[in-house]
Amino acid sequence: FSNEEGGVVGSRALAGNLEQAALDKISSSGYTIREGIGKIDGNPDRLSEVAREPGSIGAFLELHIEQGSFLYDENIQIGIVEGIVGIEWWEITIEGFANHAGTTPMNKRQDALLSASELVLAVNKVAKSMEGRQVATVGKIEVEPGAPNVIPGKVKMSLEIRDLSYERMMSVYKAIEVEAQEIASKNSVRIGFESGNVSSMPALADGKIKEVIAAATEKLGYSSTFMPSGAGHDAQEMSLLAPMGMIFIPSVNGISHSPKEYSTSEDIARGAQVLLETILTLDKK
Repeated sequence: FSNEEGGVVGSRALAGNLEQAALDKISSSGYTIREGIGKIDGNPDRLSEVAREPGSIGAFLELHIEQGSFLYDENIQIGIVEGIVGIEWWEITIEGFANHAGTTPMNKRQDALLSASELVLAVNKVAKSMEGRQVATVGKIEVEPGAPNVIPGKVKMSLEIRDLSYERMMSVYKAIEVEAQEIASKNSVRIGFESGNVSSMPALADGKIKEVIAAATEKLGYSSTFMPSGAGHDAQEMSLLAPMGMIFIPSVNGISHSPKEYSTSEDIARGAQVLLETILTLDKK
């Protein structure tokens, strides 16, 4: 696949999981996905022709940087991926009442941004209060009308939840909903949730492939650990077609999606060697 970071378009097409509506989404390039495929001399009208049947591929392996700091912090050379977390997005709308900031007493306000701020804290509290590695994030807030002398009357904010267990993701979401309704009642505002345009189920790595990766790592004398992937990958879509496995190498200081992203040549070589050993073993089987 020529691109993963801008969206797993290629692997979704190969898995027959790329809906036409997704092609109309505008990417960071300013073009729709459909237009972008054309820009690199592809034909978006023929995407259905590339779809493979489940079972037509023997296995899918992916070597990737961790994109976090666990391996680097713990000085572990290889991560054996247990699975790729599911991702769900929601858009939350908070409606209060916009009014003059100078003439409206504090106890008479229906400040949408105040409620949004409380909800951001509640999202963090809920995610940290449960056992497990689940994460919940508010990464975007839009405030209306957005004037210094007007009480915010409306806020739109994002909510993203990730975990290896879809059931735990939904438990986190339901707990956040409860917190939201308590905030809405206390502050006399309305809070609504709408499913976003990103939804992917958790994808577990194949048990036998994990064993082969672990054996390859041990044979080569590298330190290793089993761990989840907190980011999405092509392997997530390819798991719909074939048994899937992933190999992680350390990211220096855990930096990713940045000009400062870096992995050492030694770590890259170790990852490539584990990938080779895994391929050779699987090929014999």
